Amino acid sequence: MRTAIIGLPMTGKTSLFTILTGVRETARMGTLEARMGIAKVPDARLDALAELYQPPKITHATVEYLDFPSISKEALRDPSCLASLRVADALAHVVRVFESDTVPHEKGTVDPMRDIEDVGMELILSDLVVVEKRLERLEKDRKKIKDPELDHEAALLEEAKALLESGKPLREMTLNPEQEKRLRGFQFLSQKPVLFVLNLGENDAPRLREVEAEYRNGPLAGRQGTAVAAVCGKIEAELAELPPEEVGDYLESYGLKESGLERLISATYALLGLMSFLTAGETEVRAWTIPMNSTAVKAAGAIHTDFEKKFIRAEVVNWKALIEHGGYPGVREKGLLRLEGKEYIVKDGDVLVIRHG
Repeated sequence: MRTAIIGLPMTGKTSLFTILTGVRETARMGTLEARMGIAKVPDARLDALAELYQPPKITHATVEYLDFPSISKEALRDPSCLASLRVADALAHVVRVFESDTVPHEKGTVDPMRDIEDVGMELILSDLVVVEKRLERLEKDRKKIKDPELDHEAALLEEAKALLESGKPLREMTLNPEQEKRLRGFQFLSQKPVLFVLNLGENDAPRLREVEAEYRNGPLAGRQGTAVAAVCGKIEAELAELPPEEVGDYLESYGLKESGLERLISATYALLGLMSFLTAGETEVRAWTIPMNSTAVKAAGAIHTDFEKKFIRAEVVNWKALIEHGGYPGVREKGLLRLEGKEYIVKDGDVLVIRHG
């Protein structure tokens, strides 16, 4: 699960990357090289199960973040930068909403929607170059070879080209599974899901959720494959320096229940169509990442390929029931531990015990 953090200069994207992953600024090998870091997916369920079992090992689900240089025509022409950006599963576009006399905006004024459209257009133009080059190649090949596959690909790319030329991202294309698979191979930037990360000023921090809703239901409403999360980079930087026991009081002073970064990571997770199931016991409590609507046998495979091959049954219980009844003996006594087969659709927050050969 890899998310590229992108944006214009002076938006706070590198600061957010550092707070998310703990990876500090280091000298880059090249000016356009991306940096990688890992962030834990916050999960109160995991914490509650760890409190119950007191295991020596607690393993969170993780998101891999890539910190990219500022988006520009130059960056999107650089082969190494483009290659790294194309392998990302999603884009987190950090958008500057905060005003600051000491941090100038490269365009002179702060205008979040203008910046969103400008970055979006750079991604669209980058994809258009790829489409046009491939169509040129296809035209030559189709003169030499009569192949229906080439004809299908050309028709699909002509449709993509028309959409891109109208200034719209490829996320807005309606595709059947075969077309989606064909386009996915190109790793188009404007086809990737986008999380718009609104970086607010300190004065707006108590209104994080309101500002999020204003953009989600207003200028960003109806955009396919996108989500919105608001953070205050200044507050998050201060939170990162505090001992854990002081974090709650600090957030409360701003009227906040959780940090913006917790919501940002969770929003990334949801945008990619992923969820967690849990395993819990005295040796380890762990969250496992799987696509939504996965079957029990696929969940078993996330733990170990042998578990998928030799799957027999899954014992399933909701994490809350496990906490409320003090563990497996309690839920068994109440009849809350169910036996499910291969086709059971795992739900977010299920705790599984896999029976296998």
